[in-house]
Amino acid sequence: MEPRAAQLRRREGLGGEQEDRPSREGEPHFGNAECPGNNETHRGPDLLQWTRHMQAVKTQLLEQAQGQLTELLDQAMCEAIQAYPPQDRPVPSIPPDSLRKTREPSLGKRKVFINRKSLLDELMEVQHFRTIYHMFIAGLCVFIISTLAIDFIDEGRLMLEFDLLIFSFGQLPLALVTWVPMFLSTLLVPYQALRLWARPQSRVAWTLGVGLGFMLLAGHTAVLSILPVHVAVEYQLPPASRCVLVFEQVRLLMKSYSFLREIVPGTLRARGGEGIRAPSFSSYLYFLFCPTLIYRETYPREPFSTRALVLSIMHATLPGIFMLLLIFFAFLHCWLNAFAEMLRFGDRMFYRDWWNSTSFSNYYRTWNVVVHDWLYSYVYQDGLWLLGGRARGAAMLGVFLVSAVVHEYIFCFVLGFFYPVMLLLFLVIGGPLNFMMHDRRTGPAWNVLMWTMLFLGQGIQVSLYCQEWYARRHCPLPQTTFWGLVTPRSWSCHT
Repeated sequence: MEPRAAQLRRREGLGGEQEDRPSREGEPHFGNAECPGNNETHRGPDLLQWTRHMQAVKTQLLEQAQGQLTELLDQAMCEAIQAYPPQDRPVPSIPPDSLRKTREPSLGKRKVFINRKSLLDELMEVQHFRTIYHMFIAGLCVFIISTLAIDFIDEGRLMLEFDLLIFSFGQLPLALVTWVPMFLSTLLVPYQALRLWARPQSRVAWTLGVGLGFMLLAGHTAVLSILPVHVAVEYQLPPASRCVLVFEQVRLLMKSYSFLREIVPGTLRARGGEGIRAPSFSSYLYFLFCPTLIYRETYPREPFSTRALVLSIMHATLPGIFMLLLIFFAFLHCWLNAFAEMLRFGDRMFYRDWWNSTSFSNYYRTWNVVVHDWLYSYVYQDGLWLLGGRARGAAMLGVFLVSAVVHEYIFCFVLGFFYPVMLLLFLVIGGPLNFMMHDRRTGPAWNVLMWTMLFLGQGIQVSLYCQEWYARRHCPLPQTTFWGLVTPRSWSCHT
């Protein structure tokens, strides 16, 4: 055996060589510094191997960070190129007092459509969120298996109870037949009225064309306003079939208004020249089906993909069964994304991260971006323009009033009775909360408070509307009067 003194001298010699030898390129040079807890026994082949391992980890992390940064910069460049102004329009310059005016309302702000994914699609690219999604699928499978097992054990056979579903969608063919003239009216009347106004002709002929166009639009409005209400009341359509009619009625009215509101001002300004070219019929037809309520002659579109089309349709069918529990996922995500896939509509920002909201003002803006864009463009901004750009509070109250009236009308149409729970929740509770819980309220406590208010609001709606529904079934009026129709029956019915 080698003497212990010789072993120590050799070990010190190796340490001295490592300290005097310059570090290799790409390897860290430790110098005389020692890591905490390190001692002489770790200097040697183990330290060299560990250094090479850490260098590989460093290289891998830098490559991943560089790839993600490159992807973000490419996306920013694409958005900047799409937003580049035309050649006949100068590049907008940033005014020096722009920071002071950032909080002032902009009357010329317009919705800009760009290619982007839905928020849940982006979150599903993260493994943790995808695992949560898989957990819900597993829970659904366990629920189906347990239901089948209980039916076979208790009844000896499979019990398929679709009575509620069949009742809710009763007389659906009649609702679809009623939808056809509603859609044809929206397809033909606004476009033909615009062509009458945009056609270059003499002043007298143009005035007659304007009058004829207004008559056509009045008839179109009457068809959309009266026909679905008459069919629903006359034939006593059940709730789900009424939903089909009332949602299409409101959607077609909002689409018609957006089309005329975006095109008519340019048509009227061009009357001094040789007229203005009306938008193509194909662009208007595309607008009637694409998942947006803001009209543009062109939208960013994605390349056609048969695989993506089939997947979007399959994703849109399953959540429809759970519409009452998953209305957000089924409609705002799956349904609108299915139409976006079929029409290759590029801007998929139908909603934002409303679940992270710490204020009701942010929640109202992010829950349904499609409807919010319409309200912001045609109620808030037009209201600001009519009020001289000053009374922002009055314009916001106008938005709340329009939204509350339309929501209450939808509930009244679907349920078949007037019970202004939604109207009061929007105006009496939602309006003040919008001003009290504003965007300056941040922090997890405000998010918890917002979710608490949402749960309470949903409980109030379900409870009161269900009570009124059954009260009107068990306590019918002996004589139909106006006050009997608008007075809540659940207040006096105790059977």
